[in-house]
Amino acid sequence: MRRLPLACLLVLSAIVAVSRAAGSELVQDPNVALLSLKVNDKGEALLTYRRADGRLRRVLAWGAINARPPSAEIPQVRFRWDYAGGWGKYRNGKYWKTFQNRCRPYDGPQLAMLVTACRAPDGTYWAVQAWQRRLPLLGFDPWLPHHSNWEIHLSHFSGELPKLEAYPNWTYNGRWQGLFGRYTYLGQPIYGFGANAKGVPKDKYGRNLYIDTLNSAYGSGWRRESGILTHRGTGTFCHSFVPQRPFGGYPSQEVRPAAAGERHRVTVGGPGVMPVMQVEVAGLTKADLARDHEFDAQFDRVMAGDRICAGER
Repeated sequence: MRRLPLACLLVLSAIVAVSRAAGSELVQDPNVALLSLKVNDKGEALLTYRRADGRLRRVLAWGAINARPPSAEIPQVRFRWDYAGGWGKYRNGKYWKTFQNRCRPYDGPQLAMLVTACRAPDGTYWAVQAWQRRLPLLGFDPWLPHHSNWEIHLSHFSGELPKLEAYPNWTYNGRWQGLFGRYTYLGQPIYGFGANAKGVPKDKYGRNLYIDTLNSAYGSGWRRESGILTHRGTGTFCHSFVPQRPFGGYPSQEVRPAAAGERHRVTVGGPGVMPVMQVEVAGLTKADLARDHEFDAQFDRVMAGDRICAGER
């Protein structure tokens, strides 16, 4: 039985609310004990796990691989799901018993938060990742049960992975630290075509990125700082670690301190049914102020065409 690590069982808050545009494909049950991932030669995956309430569940997924570039007319690729293990697709309640597992050892690219993965007979890869996506922002400790959920994300992919870039910089004339970057797939930016007032994407193309900070003013260890959208047309993003007032509904409305840390981590769901991607960058020190011109040059290269972040240079 592949149970999530205890450190993991302690994946997403959007800007304020929960976004369903998680990326990869989200299995609807959180905090599960994964028993197995099986893949056959028909392009199907069978997940077997025990739910948090102890019940056994077998889930069949099929019908999607990789991702499409953003399109306002053509929907993004998505899995089809059968949470009855074959009854929904085949009207066969015992389909899982005859499922011919053809999983081969995983020899694909390294993935963050990986639980298990395998190579299918056609050379494509299936992977399961666990992501604590719904942590509250601004370094708050979880106060609602779903904040601590570990989500299971299933992906099916081949070829090149999405490219997540993140870089440090100084913002507001060197007063604060910041991050900027870009999210692309096969050279094309990853973005959606709209979001609600809380920053939740309105389509399956939109992506929220989640920024964590290590050993900061929030306390020791990794803490969730922010959740932001990639920008339409460019796939770029930016964030400054500045004092912020908490959102409505948070336990306190006192201004939170600027919380740049020793390291910063950006995590985002893949486009379509691609894996969850993650990248880390080192925090800055006062000695890095002399490198501001380097950061500006990098900013100009990466953020070309992004007017939203111009003030964060």
